[in-house]
Amino acid sequence: MSKGPETRFLVSLHSTPAPAHQDVFYTVPRAGHLQASPSHRISRDRYPGHELILCLSGRAWTRVAGRTHAIRPGDFVWLNCHHPHEHWAEPSDPWEAMWVRAEGPQLAKLSELMSVRAAPVIAGVDRKEAVAAFKEAFRLVADRAPESPARLHAVVARLLAVVCAARARSGDAAPDVPPALAKVVERMRLFYFEKHTLEGLARLAGLSPTHFTRVFRAAFGTSPIDWLRRERISQAKRRLAGSDDEIKEIAAQVGFSDRYFFSKDFKRHTGMTPGQYRAREQGGE
Repeated sequence: MSKGPETRFLVSLHSTPAPAHQDVFYTVPRAGHLQASPSHRISRDRYPGHELILCLSGRAWTRVAGRTHAIRPGDFVWLNCHHPHEHWAEPSDPWEAMWVRAEGPQLAKLSELMSVRAAPVIAGVDRKEAVAAFKEAFRLVADRAPESPARLHAVVARLLAVVCAARARSGDAAPDVPPALAKVVERMRLFYFEKHTLEGLARLAGLSPTHFTRVFRAAFGTSPIDWLRRERISQAKRRLAGSDDEIKEIAAQVGFSDRYFFSKDFKRHTGMTPGQYRAREQGGE
């Protein structure tokens, strides 16, 4: 974050994470706590990392993907800085905020699953827990002790967990998904054992197969057919653990016409054959 003419930085920290740490840990090259001036504004086309910001007081605005979103006290803001983004203080009531700029494996993927480009402002976070995580992150970035990178990774993961929990409670994790998509998911969840095709599911959603796949992947992080396979595997797990039905019967019950393909798909998703899974869950090994 750049400094406006009257912006006060209560904490301003920089670090240079080791390349080896960047491959496996969440790292924090920049962190801080500021009281913004009325003119405080940040506008970038591209920037490394993800900014995780907690509004402590005052108000602000952010603009991402062509949409403007209001920020109020207690709101959390997640900005994927690899895309154009902008945020600024409300001149009549400038915000006070804590933030970290984090980098690390799978952050971009997690941001997609959280739909942060469509809804970067997340309400209802556990403020006490979030503030504690920010303060611990500040301490570790400043400390630079040998054990700090691993501990900082854990703190960022804790902060992300707080944010994910708030997003899940709010029910708006995928606000830009058409309502028709919920109808498709409900059908696959209730009738997982039926034969489904991509074309048929897309038709139910009222979308072309290509557009349907793109929208579904943005919302769930996977393709519709792979989602259905995972649902079938989950149902098979329940039957393997709780019944003595033959494996070929269970395969048919959950929508697989071929036991061999079922066993192959089951192992791909779980790392075990259906028989091994049953033995483990029923106490045989």
